[in-house]
Amino acid sequence: MQIESLIRAIPDFPIPGILFRDITPLLADPAGFKETIDLFVDRFRDAKVEAVVGIEARGYMLGAPVAYALGAGFVPVRKPGKLPGEKLSEQYALEYGTNTLEIHADAVGHGHRVLVVDDLLATGGTIAATLRLLEKLGANVVGTAVLIELAALNGRDALKGVELTSFITY
Repeated sequence: MQIESLIRAIPDFPIPGILFRDITPLLADPAGFKETIDLFVDRFRDAKVEAVVGIEARGYMLGAPVAYALGAGFVPVRKPGKLPGEKLSEQYALEYGTNTLEIHADAVGHGHRVLVVDDLLATGGTIAATLRLLEKLGANVVGTAVLIELAALNGRDALKGVELTSFITY
């Protein structure tokens, strides 16, 4: 798989002890980027997705082109203070601290079919918080998809049975 060769491992980033999986070389490579987006699109082509929810920030880089290719809308989930309208917030834990995510209160309607996209699943906190936000909005989550899964961190356990697709596992 060409994609995996375009992901570099950077030790001790953002803090000592973390091995960061950097997808920027993949994003810069036209063939690798296309292959990556095609993986997501091929997997969810028949899921009747109405909106792709991308998680700040690398989830935007993957989620927006996936939404475009699926003919769906794109909904950003952001860090605090970045969304101007009425919003919902949810705190979560990550492998090296805590943070909060926000979504516009009118981002998706009750029953809308949504796909959650991010670059990486580690402990599952970020995606789990996004799923809680979408549950508050009444969305129908048809799946979650990540490019990379760090299996040793057991992030799937935090997703409470929601379908997860990952394309590369470390």
